[in-house]
Amino acid sequence: MNITLEKVAREEEAILQNIMQFYLYEFSKYVKNKKLNEKGLFKPLNLEDYWTKSNYHPFFIKVEGELAGFVLVRSETDTEPNSIEQFFIMTTYNGKGIGRIAAKRIFDMFTGKWKVIQIKNNYPAQAFWRGVISDYTNDNYDERYDEEDERCSVQEFETTK
Repeated sequence: MNITLEKVAREEEAILQNIMQFYLYEFSKYVKNKKLNEKGLFKPLNLEDYWTKSNYHPFFIKVEGELAGFVLVRSETDTEPNSIEQFFIMTTYNGKGIGRIAAKRIFDMFTGKWKVIQIKNNYPAQAFWRGVISDYTNDNYDERYDEEDERCSVQEFETTK
């Protein structure tokens, strides 16, 4: 199976916003007050930083050339570690290892310190990231719950080339 990560160009923002509607729909199970607007859509995410800041990186996840999801990455700075800002795989591709492969490729692309956070009650995401990170780091990571942020699950680790 050919899985690729392709940088999203600013001209492709509308495509990214379209697939984000599916992501926001899935996410609405875990976040209160996610409502549709008068056009029947979720409020689009503000992606301006991904086009204007050098440490923000949007990628499409494709399988055999077909759009299968996306990942938004904020890369390490002097004060902040790398982080997965948003990650989504279409339901059609769930359970096939595509998300695991894409996540590991992102970790390889952005070496250094990482902090991956999942919101409370999103147990599928917590299990996914715990499994991927455990496998990727050979269990060499720290995990905690961030009590200040309503018991979000947080994994921290470091990657090298």
